[in-house]
Amino acid sequence: MVAIGAGLAVLTGLGAGIGIGVATAKAVEATARQPEASGKIQTNLLIGCALAEATAIYGFVIGLLLVIMK
Repeated sequence: MVAIGAGLAVLTGLGAGIGIGVATAKAVEATARQPEASGKIQTNLLIGCALAEATAIYGFVIGLLLVIMK
């Protein structure tokens, strides 16, 4: 049962990967449409990617804790 919970916790990395991919695609599209706004777009992209990656790291840590603390 612990292994199932740890596996589900680590699956947050899948959602984060998809989210970062979609965000990057939209940022590239926005930069192609408005090159003069690339600085602001890049800033927002990096903040969003950092938040998505933090979610994946939290899921990974929870998965590790579930396995180690069983």
